[in-house]
Amino acid sequence: MAKNRNEIPEKLTWDLTTIYKTDKEWEAELTRIKSELSLVEETDPGHLLDSAESLLTITEKMLSISQQVEKLYVYASMKNDQDTREAKYQEYQSKATALYVKFGEVYAFYEPEFLKISKEVYNKWLGELQKLKNYDHMFEHLFAKKAHILSQKEEKLLAAAGEIFESPSETFEIFDNADIKLPMVKNESDEMIQLTHGNYSSLMESKNRGVRKAAYKALYSNYEQYQHTYAKTLQTNVKVHNLKAQIRSYDSARQAALANNFVPEKVYDVLMEAIHQHLPLLHRYIELRKKILGITDLKMYDIYTPLSNLDYKFNYEDGVKKAEEVLAIFGKEYKGKVKAAFEQRWIDVEENIGKRSGAYSGGSYDTNAFMLLNWQETLDDLFTLVHEMGHSMHSAFTRENQPYVYGDYPIFLAEIASTTNENILTETLLKESKDDKERFALLNHWLDSFRGTVFRQSQFAEFEQKIHEADAAGEVLTSEYLNSLYGEINEKYYNLAVKENPEIQYEWARIPHFYYNFYVFQYATGFAAATFLAEKVVHGSTEDRQKYLEYLKAGSSAYPLEVIAKAGVDMESTDYLDAAFELFENRLSELEKLVEKGVHL
Repeated sequence: MAKNRNEIPEKLTWDLTTIYKTDKEWEAELTRIKSELSLVEETDPGHLLDSAESLLTITEKMLSISQQVEKLYVYASMKNDQDTREAKYQEYQSKATALYVKFGEVYAFYEPEFLKISKEVYNKWLGELQKLKNYDHMFEHLFAKKAHILSQKEEKLLAAAGEIFESPSETFEIFDNADIKLPMVKNESDEMIQLTHGNYSSLMESKNRGVRKAAYKALYSNYEQYQHTYAKTLQTNVKVHNLKAQIRSYDSARQAALANNFVPEKVYDVLMEAIHQHLPLLHRYIELRKKILGITDLKMYDIYTPLSNLDYKFNYEDGVKKAEEVLAIFGKEYKGKVKAAFEQRWIDVEENIGKRSGAYSGGSYDTNAFMLLNWQETLDDLFTLVHEMGHSMHSAFTRENQPYVYGDYPIFLAEIASTTNENILTETLLKESKDDKERFALLNHWLDSFRGTVFRQSQFAEFEQKIHEADAAGEVLTSEYLNSLYGEINEKYYNLAVKENPEIQYEWARIPHFYYNFYVFQYATGFAAATFLAEKVVHGSTEDRQKYLEYLKAGSSAYPLEVIAKAGVDMESTDYLDAAFELFENRLSELEKLVEKGVHL
């Protein structure tokens, strides 16, 4: 049974007092920042380009306030995530969101005013005032977006609507995590338990097909029941993306989202072309799964159960030891930061009632790189731990080596450090495997991870693109339309008929990433790039590992493709994708040979 928050041992919770010692301190900061923004509103608009000194002063003040707002928001958000039922922290998050909106309103003048400057005057000022060069890359970003920046009045109106634009995502999150109560189901011990988002994954990995089927049907009965509500929140969110793209004169929401992160659309297209070309590999893996499980009528609830009878269990303490051991390969500096994360309570470990599902790495420039987990003692949890640690180490290295203006890594690169860690863990465990059965289990786990990260996230990306295109073309995204489209795409990927797997048509309703605005494809590109980098880290030289650390330290001091190119990956080429699919096929072939030897029996 899931525990209440107050039943979780303190050592297994994150220490948010390192951000603000008390809630009253947070409230005082909120009041102070509001006052500071009011003063800015009275003094700064219209004066950005008075002189080089004015440009520097207003820019630095804006970044300083942004830094403070970010810290304020992170505290409120994480407090809310640890128990989404608490009205106090729902209110805190709402107030923090409103403050972000207010910040956007107040500084709506900044970009339109800046873009009135000519390149000649800008270059002249750079020569006159050396400190302006600290922000040169940021200014380059603004010049690049010039065609999509609106007038000051329009920018202010758009910023004021920010809280409304966030409403679909926030409504989904509260409804899905706090309001919905999932049914009771039986576990492998034939005990009735409360189905939660946290334990669903463990139940789907059960060796008992009846347990898998019951949990699967119970979960999707919820999404079938509330499909119209979920459709409305998703439809509204898509409309927000399309409207904002149209307002800013982009051809599509996808173009707007990728351009905002300075990622060419070619990267997305290259991924989707490669995925469609290699779908036969996924079909081949599904056929092998049928053979191993001895099931002729394979269902979607059979996709997640491990094919091996070898049961890896990791309590959290063992997980910590293994993570420290595996990640030591990066050297002393990295190892020290990992140790700090464990000892200084950066991590919220256990599931509790009302806690946000899943896992993430968070924090702000001025805080620890916190992590949220929902530990269930599985091998997947160990992989999740090193995954989120990859994010947090990326954040920690970036924040220590870059000023605030470049103190976060580009979102396009966000999944590479995390999945590099996963791949290194796989390599380590394969190397340590004692016999064919262990190797079989690890190959199965890696192939499932690849399927879930490269194929599955690309499936999500394809669905996401199609629903944005459909809305832009005037199609109403009813639950019936979404069900039909999702079912069709799922059948193409898994080669399993929708009519034999009717519940899967509702899966779109439970995926929070569809609210993230063309984020999911980066899981697939990130995993593929990570396979290449992991090989460099594990089998390469000290210089290769140093280059990797330099990539972690770069933050957003250069464009995303430039940053990752320094580590040796060309994201506009198929090379890194070809390498990933080659490794998938090699490991699939090895698994097939082990099956022929009867290792799975």
